[in-house]
Amino acid sequence: MQKILNLKQGTQKAMFFVFFLLCSTVMLAQNKVSGTVLDATGEPLIGVSVLETGTNNGVVTDFNGDFTLTVKQGAKLTFSYVGYTSKTLAAANGMKVTLEEDNKVLNEVVVVGYGTMRRKDVTSSITTVKAEDLNRGVFTDPGQMLQGKVPGLVISSTADPNGGATITLRGASTLRSGAMSPYYVIDGIPGVDPSTVAPDDIESIDVLRDATATAIYGSKAANGVIIITTKKGAEEKTNVTYNGYVAIDNILKKYDVATAAELRDYASKNGIALKDGGASTNWQDEVLRTGISHNHNLSISGGNGRTSYMVSGNLMKRQGVIKETGMDRFNVRSLISTKLLKDRLNISMGLNSMYGKHFGVPTGDKGASVLDAMNYFSPTNPIKNADGSWSTGAGSKNYNPLSLMYEDTSETIWKRNQFIGKATLEILKGLLWNVNYSWSNYQSTYSGYNTRNSQIEGIGNKNGQASRNTYFGHEQTFETYLNYGFTAGKHKVDLMAGYSWEQKKNNDGFGLTVEGYYNDNLKWYNMSYAQTILGVQNSVASGYVENVKNISFYGRANYSFDGRYMLQATIRRDGSSVFGKNNRWGTFPSISGAWNITEEAFMKNQNIFSNLKLRAGYGVSGNAMGFDVYSSYVTYGATGTFVYDGKTYRTYGATKNANPDLKWETTSMLNVGLDFGFMKNRINGTIEVYNKKTKDLIWGYPVPTTQYVYGWMDANVGEMTNKGIEFTINIDAIRTKDFNWMTTINLSHNKNTVDKMQNDQFHTTNLTQGDPDVAGVSANGWTQRIMEGESIGTFYTYLYAGTINGRSEYYVLDENGNKTGETTNNPSIKDRAITGCAQPKLTAGWNNSLSYKNWNLNAFITGVFGNDVYDSPRAHYTSAQMFSDGKNVLKEFLSNPAGDASGSLPSDRFIEKGTYVRLQSLSLSYTFRNCFNNWIQDLTLYGTANNLLTITNYKGLDPEVNLGGIDPGIDYRWSRYPHARTFMVGVKINFGDGKKK
Repeated sequence: MQKILNLKQGTQKAMFFVFFLLCSTVMLAQNKVSGTVLDATGEPLIGVSVLETGTNNGVVTDFNGDFTLTVKQGAKLTFSYVGYTSKTLAAANGMKVTLEEDNKVLNEVVVVGYGTMRRKDVTSSITTVKAEDLNRGVFTDPGQMLQGKVPGLVISSTADPNGGATITLRGASTLRSGAMSPYYVIDGIPGVDPSTVAPDDIESIDVLRDATATAIYGSKAANGVIIITTKKGAEEKTNVTYNGYVAIDNILKKYDVATAAELRDYASKNGIALKDGGASTNWQDEVLRTGISHNHNLSISGGNGRTSYMVSGNLMKRQGVIKETGMDRFNVRSLISTKLLKDRLNISMGLNSMYGKHFGVPTGDKGASVLDAMNYFSPTNPIKNADGSWSTGAGSKNYNPLSLMYEDTSETIWKRNQFIGKATLEILKGLLWNVNYSWSNYQSTYSGYNTRNSQIEGIGNKNGQASRNTYFGHEQTFETYLNYGFTAGKHKVDLMAGYSWEQKKNNDGFGLTVEGYYNDNLKWYNMSYAQTILGVQNSVASGYVENVKNISFYGRANYSFDGRYMLQATIRRDGSSVFGKNNRWGTFPSISGAWNITEEAFMKNQNIFSNLKLRAGYGVSGNAMGFDVYSSYVTYGATGTFVYDGKTYRTYGATKNANPDLKWETTSMLNVGLDFGFMKNRINGTIEVYNKKTKDLIWGYPVPTTQYVYGWMDANVGEMTNKGIEFTINIDAIRTKDFNWMTTINLSHNKNTVDKMQNDQFHTTNLTQGDPDVAGVSANGWTQRIMEGESIGTFYTYLYAGTINGRSEYYVLDENGNKTGETTNNPSIKDRAITGCAQPKLTAGWNNSLSYKNWNLNAFITGVFGNDVYDSPRAHYTSAQMFSDGKNVLKEFLSNPAGDASGSLPSDRFIEKGTYVRLQSLSLSYTFRNCFNNWIQDLTLYGTANNLLTITNYKGLDPEVNLGGIDPGIDYRWSRYPHARTFMVGVKINFGDGKKK
């Protein structure tokens, strides 16, 4: 026993001795070091991250720039601080470390037309959004990714899988629908369809906001220019990346429509006969669903010393929240680049393709819209009758939404291919010759079928009707330009000159409509089996455009002296075949300058500004979008029919007048900007003020048929002004070893004014806009008017005076627009007045990015303030005519008098404030690094919620209505796809090569 006890004591002593040796070894292996971190002027830097290289062991410097850290013997320390170049040094006691300023922000490369520039040298208004800063969500076009990110860029998004964002930059620059969007340039190729680019393939987006930046694109740049740069291969590295997500969409809000029980109770209490189908159906629930979408992107890039490549494929399948709506799309992008002639010649070739299929439901007016019918179709109607047929509503234009959804179907197939060839030759040092060529084609095929059971008036009795049309087109662009740059002492000069040629052949197509089928099995296939091929009046004629050609000459000169004073001048001369013979050519110049104040000697010793640059410029750009080769010519077409000898013949006549003086609309802009930076650029931003004037606005005017062959003519008459101010600030608020917080705020205000719409030769009264087709309003249902001295989107309606004796009354106005003190329930046109404006007074975006170790949280808030919205669904669904027609109404109607026939007239009663603040995006991610024996470099798991919270007083579904076009701010019930709240989860994986990096 004693031996056992002695053995235990000996063992304990030995273990204690070993433990002591281990602790001593550890202690000997540790080393406490201290030091001070300073800037180049000898001032201490506070909050510098001091990290033992290769570990998570670290501290930050204190108020005096001092630090103390215990590290292993032979360790190295990495010093990093925002605005300074990181430095790694061997750990030692009493270290004095000096960090040099990192002008990364100022030296950032900005993409401009036909070249790049350092941010420091830019004299124009250009905003760059990197891929990591773009909006995250289930997006089908790049425009939605920019919403709220760029000051002055007003974007109205949609949850429609087949729809796109409406974009306006610094106010409207035209009155022509379809010609208001910015001009897209992708990888240096102008005019490319942005749908050919998958969101995951985007490296950055540069938005050219003022005319001194856009004038280099001449007659197509009045609405601004968006330059998209896609990802490319890197030399000496192969990278395989996969990004995929699954998302669910649910509608944000439903209309509070009456139930069947509430309608019956209302009819009973008021002694009204109700058109009762005997059921109790929630049509919104029958139409809506949870939309499930998924997206997969796989890209492979790499290269060797002289050759790089990139290929990516993107598959997206998206369901809409409306049943039977959706979109499938597949994109392929590829690019290979190689260097020849001792690296003097760089050649690139790329092939891009897109295939998309869009599924839709009827969204027509006059009730033939699923979006409308799910709210107005009576809940007392059953889904189907006892015989299995769809239930029908009383009266006309009263459609069962499920009948519309399943009996009136359609799909559109889009195909687009693009070949790109580029070459850059370094002729001499600093002299580059660039040649770009792009060839693309497209095909669009629409197919629609209305079954034998269709309820749509005029179609439902056709025993099945099929329509199909297809369009083709192709485009070519050739550009060649020279870039030459040199530096002589303090003088830096960059010159560019080029030539561009474009040719387009569009709208080559044909379509046909047939009817009369034995059953609905064939749909739009085998149309020859139909009983009747409808006459030529129902065919879609070819719109073949043979020779749309554009030729341009352009140049730019940049001069910089000592990094302090910069000047830039551009000019472009455009010729186009789409305009009148008297105005085929146009010239678009610009000039701008900048003063880098912080580069002056008197600013060298100050510690307030790290950057202060004043910019000013004036330029002219044009808008030739939306024209074809026949725009300025007289055209003839089918105008009607007549019967002779028992046969029907077509009549042909003029459909448009010739105007040899027709030309592009011209926009000039004066822009003044101030770029600033404080605290070594931890706080930086810009302030912009602009005055934008558009002349020669095109509008249709009545002309006498005694002088012209047709009663209307397009002419350049109008003028419009946009004035505004924009502000952006970026704040690196917190920067520690483990936790960082970056916040960005942008604010913009724009004032739009229509200055002129008529002259001595052309004048018109046809300036009314925005008819929401409200029940009970038989004539003059428009809500807006384009007026000289007022903004686009000015509401011009009756003034609601309240309800008197069960009827809505409106104020009577005298000839000067003043109230007479009288009211009427039958107002006239003279009783209308300006009652609001759809233009917002302020738009805002606020982004916050927070990171803690491998966690990242991003919260993005947008806001629109001071705009008015016409709530036409509320006007329509509270109309007495709706109830009397056997349709459903909002619950709000049930508290109104049943016989108020004048209650839905266009008035300020339905004009509501459209102000809202929205938590547009909330994203959380976690990144694993060097996983699975380094086969995976990093793996990021992420979750994103879009449209999470909206604060607004708007009574409709959503205050985010269309703010583009010439009738902004009107909530159209039949075509406005409801917004959705989206939740998505995904994974992004960067695969390595199995070797530890």
